Amino acid sequence: MRNLILVAFVEPVADGLVFPRTHWPLHITLVRFDVGPDDVAERAAVLAAPYAGAALGVRLTVGADAGFGRNSSVPVSLIQPQPDLQALHEQLVTAAESLGGKILTPAHTMSGYRPHVSHHGAKRLNPGDAVVLDRIALVDMAPDGDRTVRRVLRLWSLDEAPG
Repeated sequence: MRNLILVAFVEPVADGLVFPRTHWPLHITLVRFDVGPDDVAERAAVLAAPYAGAALGVRLTVGADAGFGRNSSVPVSLIQPQPDLQALHEQLVTAAESLGGKILTPAHTMSGYRPHVSHHGAKRLNPGDAVVLDRIALVDMAPDGDRTVRRVLRLWSLDEAPG
């Protein structure tokens, strides 16, 4: 199985960027899913493209801090509810499922979706910060079978958006 994730980066990244799994740029997870090993990454990018493109430029506001994971031990900054972000998430979940993708955390999708940005040491967002969806990406969680790194497979950004 191949593990893919669609995210909205809140830090600058480049198409094709490879980074250690322990050093993710700050991001909002949109949907994470497992799929078969064929050409599904390219098909996922094609299906996600219109939704990602339409969401570029959406403005979000950072809400309160919270703790996720076991014993609430993972510090995060919640993103205040925003209809366009929720719609993007739901569209991408549907697209992943149409590829035969297995959603790894179904309880945290659709009505259970809680968008957030995990803190990474001193890197974090603060309550009240404004965030613009200007970099949405499809990321391979184990490029060439290497689970120690991540690779940006496709990046949609405001820089490339028409108009």
